[in-house]
Amino acid sequence: MEHERVDGFLVSDESEHFTYRRLLVELAAKTRIPAIYAYREHVELGGLMAYSFDLEELYRDSARQIAEILKGANPGDMPFRQATKFKLVINVKAAKALGLEMPSTLLLRADEVIE
Repeated sequence: MEHERVDGFLVSDESEHFTYRRLLVELAAKTRIPAIYAYREHVELGGLMAYSFDLEELYRDSARQIAEILKGANPGDMPFRQATKFKLVINVKAAKALGLEMPSTLLLRADEVIE
């Protein structure tokens, strides 16, 4: 990507991208290429920004469904659930390191700003 001089990239929500999140964030910082990630955890490690569903909420919902099944609920009768809440998380320190100035309107719309 550095050789091709890309302007930025999007990291999808595939499981290996979560597993190797530290490496992905480090490579993006080293090459000074802005990246948008699928998980907040990437931004906690120094990534620029993420827009995604809340993993903790998803895990809690899954645990509730498992508990219902263990209590005797028929999985076939249970509704299919999808994430309905998405969060925008921005790392201002990462933006500054990339020489980017985040528009105040974007920062105001963010659910969380990491300084």
